[in-house]
Amino acid sequence: MLQGLILQTFFYSHLIKAMISKLTLSLLTTLIFSSIVPPVLASTDLPLLVSQTPREKQLDDLLRRGRDHVDKRDYQRAIAIYQQAASLDTDNAKIFSGIGYLHSKQGNHSAAVKYYQKALSLDSSNPNFYYALGDSLANVGDNNNAASAYYYAIQLNPKFVKSYIGLGVVLLRQEDYEGAAEAYKRVIALDPNNPEAFAIMGSSLLQQKQLDQALQYLGNAVQRFPRDVDLRLLLATAYLQQGQLELGKEHLKRAERVDPRNIKVQLKIARIYEVQDNLDEALNIYRSVSFFNRKNPEAFAGVGRIQLAQKDYLGATITYQDLIEIIPQNPEPYYYLGMAFKERNRNGEAKKALDYAKKLYQEYDNTEGIKKVDDLLKQL
Repeated sequence: MLQGLILQTFFYSHLIKAMISKLTLSLLTTLIFSSIVPPVLASTDLPLLVSQTPREKQLDDLLRRGRDHVDKRDYQRAIAIYQQAASLDTDNAKIFSGIGYLHSKQGNHSAAVKYYQKALSLDSSNPNFYYALGDSLANVGDNNNAASAYYYAIQLNPKFVKSYIGLGVVLLRQEDYEGAAEAYKRVIALDPNNPEAFAIMGSSLLQQKQLDQALQYLGNAVQRFPRDVDLRLLLATAYLQQGQLELGKEHLKRAERVDPRNIKVQLKIARIYEVQDNLDEALNIYRSVSFFNRKNPEAFAGVGRIQLAQKDYLGATITYQDLIEIIPQNPEPYYYLGMAFKERNRNGEAKKALDYAKKLYQEYDNTEGIKKVDDLLKQL
């Protein structure tokens, strides 16, 4: 009982901290979240009762049709049909959560947030809705509110492992290593064989630059879970950060053999080629990833970096314009777009891009970013 009280006190203290702490965004942390299937999508095979009204029959038909489109992965039509269902049953939280889920499946996490919030406004005691909201908020970079959503999910369902995993990830992004370690311990207590818990702890050691400890910890974790690609990637990253490129590359190749189509593995390999100044090989990988994954910012950023290095300023202009559409609130692509315009002697467009980059850097209180923009503006 005392242990439960201590845990509850810990989570409430971190909830307050998460709600008032400053939002920090990081493109260096690339972690994938997975939502649970809302009940409205998990089962819509409802019995047609004799006493059903015409409106109820219409609603039942819409839910069945929506489920059919989900099975066919035709999410756009499914969303349209579920929206019709929501207009008939405005108090049905599960329908709104289902629409949120379909938006998240398409990578439209901002829209998913709105529908999960609507679902929670109708049913504030559903831990699944809070978890799904946290997942979507984390995917749009709103780590503060994501952490709060995960905390609420944990309060309502203390045994749901994924809530602790999601919480650990966003706390790592906020550099709250103590909180992430506590989340890691809870996952291990609930599910000792969950490799994601080991990934949280390994990431924490890496972000704190404790490379020797990270290598030892992740080495043991990889031995325990030899086919887990994420753990192998973290181990490779630890070797790369230590400057041991060949060992890092060896573990990446092992990860590639386990999962040849893994985007994170491909991007890490491309980064090694880039560091080794093998720009053509790196560019080929970045382009391949960006072609098949049009919303992957890391791939587009890699293409842009190499185009600038190879003085392909027209190509860089196009790439950074594409990247801005993917991450419009990140100042980096505006800065490099300004650089590309400058090299093409299009100073007016360069100044416009750099001014906007500076505005975003100021919003994030990034003094280093502001300075580099000012230095480049002086060269115009």
